[in-house]
Amino acid sequence: MSSTSVQHAVTRQPMTVLASATLGTLLAGSSVPTPLYHLYQQLWHLSPLTLTTIFAAYALSLIVSLLLVGSLSDHVGRRPVIFCSVLLGVVAMLLFATATSAAVLVAARVVQGLSTGAAIGALGAAILDTDRRHGPMINSVAPFLGLGVGAFGSAVLATYAPAPTHLVYLVVGGVLLLEAILVLAQDETAEIRPGAMASLWPHLAVPPQARGTLLLITPGNIAVWALSGFYFSLMPSLVQSATGTSSPLVGGIVVATLALSAAGAVLGMRTWPPRRVLAIGTAALAIGVAVTLGGVHLRSVALLLPGTMIAGIGLGCGFSGAARSLLPLAEPDERAGLLSTFYAQSYLSFSLPAIAIGTLARHIGLADASYLYGAVVILLASMSFVGSLRKTPLGTGTGAAISSVQVTQTAEVRQAVQEVRGAR
Repeated sequence: MSSTSVQHAVTRQPMTVLASATLGTLLAGSSVPTPLYHLYQQLWHLSPLTLTTIFAAYALSLIVSLLLVGSLSDHVGRRPVIFCSVLLGVVAMLLFATATSAAVLVAARVVQGLSTGAAIGALGAAILDTDRRHGPMINSVAPFLGLGVGAFGSAVLATYAPAPTHLVYLVVGGVLLLEAILVLAQDETAEIRPGAMASLWPHLAVPPQARGTLLLITPGNIAVWALSGFYFSLMPSLVQSATGTSSPLVGGIVVATLALSAAGAVLGMRTWPPRRVLAIGTAALAIGVAVTLGGVHLRSVALLLPGTMIAGIGLGCGFSGAARSLLPLAEPDERAGLLSTFYAQSYLSFSLPAIAIGTLARHIGLADASYLYGAVVILLASMSFVGSLRKTPLGTGTGAAISSVQVTQTAEVRQAVQEVRGAR
């Protein structure tokens, strides 16, 4: 590498670090309310359905934002999109900090979803712009780390610091504001090109060569995101109900365990073949959910945490295996449509089943609704596990020419671009 290239790489490293930290902070902010839901429930007498509606507002608004402005930074640059979306995240934190009703929490979640959906694509692309070698790994691990740190930090502050439903939002909002200001001091990492208005038109499509793989991974992908939605909406309430504890710390630790285990799984298995990762993920997901629900039934935190850790490994492997199997199958002019379809499916699975369990809990109770929900997740994960054992290569849909394993072994830059795009 020439001295000029080395100098250029060094000067771009601050943007890699800043974009990674900002991505983690935004996702941390999205998990901050989770340990506090039980406090809101006590303060305002909220039902499980109301809690899941508040949560679902985030996921649904994120889908809208992702579909509308997910590729805008390819045309107007990374910096303006990141700056504006992070400032919107600050507004969301202020709404949370001043919330006096469930309606304000819904509004805060909507604003937060719009902010995150707009930011994650630009941040992921900025990370790849400045570090093609490690970009895919950073984009896969940073969100899970952010989710885990946000849930745990929120639980700790809610337990030991004053103003439990206010302070943590002000802390996260202050960090986001600082990161937004620092973004303005960085150089632009993308080339400005025309087509900004056309990029705002949502595009959903599945190319023929990816249809078989999408069908194969769908049950497991739904299971992964449905379990995540349950943990980040109702799990703290379920833990506190099952164990009899009133401290937000226990629920926060359980949720953080899920996210951090997922991050470790993605990091540890990043070089493994996608088929093997997918098989491990779906098997671990089914086993982890069964152990966790056993802990709920027996009112045992000693079972809840190991079960959640196993489920977290399943979450990380399931997400990574599905994305690495599907996304490389799209040609450059097909990528946006396939990505939009994949993430629309994912975030719908993140939100709609959570609303369903909130509705069901009103009639049969939260514990019994959780057992039924867990059984469905186990069934879907088992279906995906059986499918991952098929001898036919992943990606052999109509017109498929290559398997995902073969794609993974092709040019490193092409793989990096596709995986980072997947973080959007």
